Amino acid sequence: MISLLQTYFLLLFAFTILITFITFKWISLRLKIKNTLPPSPPKLPIIGNLHQLGSSPHRSLRALSQKHGPLMLMHFGSVPTLVASSAEAAKEIMKTHDLTFANRPKLRIPDALIYGSGDITFSPYGEFWRQVKSIAVVHLLNTSRVHSFRHVREKEIGLMIDTIEKSHGSLIDLSDLTFWFVNNIVCKVSLGRSYQGLKFTDLLGRFVHVLGALCVGNYIPWLSWIDRLSGLDDKAHKVAKEFDEFLEVWSISELIRHPRVMKKLQLEVTEVAQGRSMIYETDLEKMEYLKATIKETLRLYPPIPLLIPRETMQDVKVMGYDIPTGTQTIVNAWAIGRDPTIWEEPDEFRPERFLNSTIDYKGLHFELLPFGAGRRGCPGVQFAIVMYELALANVIYKFNLSLPDGVKDLDMSETNSITLHKKSPLLVMANPRF
Repeated sequence: MISLLQTYFLLLFAFTILITFITFKWISLRLKIKNTLPPSPPKLPIIGNLHQLGSSPHRSLRALSQKHGPLMLMHFGSVPTLVASSAEAAKEIMKTHDLTFANRPKLRIPDALIYGSGDITFSPYGEFWRQVKSIAVVHLLNTSRVHSFRHVREKEIGLMIDTIEKSHGSLIDLSDLTFWFVNNIVCKVSLGRSYQGLKFTDLLGRFVHVLGALCVGNYIPWLSWIDRLSGLDDKAHKVAKEFDEFLEVWSISELIRHPRVMKKLQLEVTEVAQGRSMIYETDLEKMEYLKATIKETLRLYPPIPLLIPRETMQDVKVMGYDIPTGTQTIVNAWAIGRDPTIWEEPDEFRPERFLNSTIDYKGLHFELLPFGAGRRGCPGVQFAIVMYELALANVIYKFNLSLPDGVKDLDMSETNSITLHKKSPLLVMANPRF
């Protein structure tokens, strides 16, 4: 009788264990199904995937996406980071779930440089950001205000053309000239005056360098002493203090490398100008090939290859994957612009691909995202593009540009920074066309 009772309890115990095990596996499976995370590259302890960013993060992340998929969950130190490398993924983040992804993560260097991230770009989503954006749009960036600055732009392009003409065909640094063209316009319309000199050039260069530097403390807080030891913190505070006191022309580089495109663009601007001394803003709408050339440049060389990080404000599902609240999110605009499933011969410079095409860079077409999209898209697109178009049209109209004697091709290598710009200055010979 005792033996039978022992056997009974033993079987009951075994049955309970079995039921518990099955229930646990079922719950685990349900949780796994419920929380399906995007694929992740293998990571190391403490640093996660930071070592995989390399010297050109936009290129490294594209290579990883080609192996793991267009939506990856990476870990930069202790920070989970969603990386989107396709138009479909970008559309879900910046359109379908735009509000969910509208926040900005807290980053130490922008905090130091820009008054606690109190600007349009880096400030967290909320009432303050809405007010700052509204002020900027009303007073600087709306259509009527951009149009009202026309005389400033045309005066500055005239001064730039005069400088090139005075070179009399000798070697000129077109990178430096276009830098001052853009700088003078931005400073005059926003600050009421221009700032010249090597000191200001150096300050802006250091600002961009520090802003794009890898800040270890953002991702591994207990290792933030490394940023102090490397001097990054001191550099950021020094640049911020100096600011208190006080466009790269990828298009022309590609035009010099592609004489056929240069010739076609010169024919268009010459026809529109009809013998006048310069191209005016009212002429720009007639220049379809100019606009196609600029779109092609922005496709290959987006100003910010990895768009400014966003952060999820609540749990969300993207492309079938579960993305938790507080996930930092990066869209690789550079990779999308060179995606072979979207673009034929994606590494070739061919403005013709945009002729008779509705694709634009204003945030409605996710195949082309040089300025982002949605609530956190760049509000200064119109302000920037009109400068870009005016400068390029006039330089191409007035001059034949060529490489210095003995130079066969341009150095198109990039610097590692938050913005995508050429490592070497653009040194060209400019001879008058007329």
